[in-house]
Amino acid sequence: MKRFKFIINGNQYETTILNVEDNYAEVEVNGTLYKVEVDKTMKAVKTPKLVRQTVVPSTDSHPSVAKTSSPSAPKGTGSIHSPLPGVILEMFVREGDTVKMGQKLLMLEAMKMENNIEADKAGKVVSILKYKGDSVMEGDVLIIIGD
Repeated sequence: MKRFKFIINGNQYETTILNVEDNYAEVEVNGTLYKVEVDKTMKAVKTPKLVRQTVVPSTDSHPSVAKTSSPSAPKGTGSIHSPLPGVILEMFVREGDTVKMGQKLLMLEAMKMENNIEADKAGKVVSILKYKGDSVMEGDVLIIIGD
């Protein structure tokens, strides 16, 4: 429902478009209802709904607290995910490097801010999947850390 105010030849008109179907519209002008035919077919504008995947952050709220896994879960490797979409500005580790929990792995520019991505477990960098200059989306795997 859209409202418009018009002044035509000095007279003020308050109009409300109530309904639009194909090329017919129901319009209320100063309290009087009119059915109007339009030259071309009108389409109602729909706002698209954006659906985001839920992403679990790869770091704990405090980097000194290690994550624990369930007894049945496989042990040994962990992956570092991108918390936000952005561009990798700097890499601080290479494949084969040994890292400590909380160590800075890379710097990610997201929304014009620099974000340090830190290791959430101690271990050896098994593989690096994204490099300096790469664009990443939220949830992309950046680095895999193993024992």
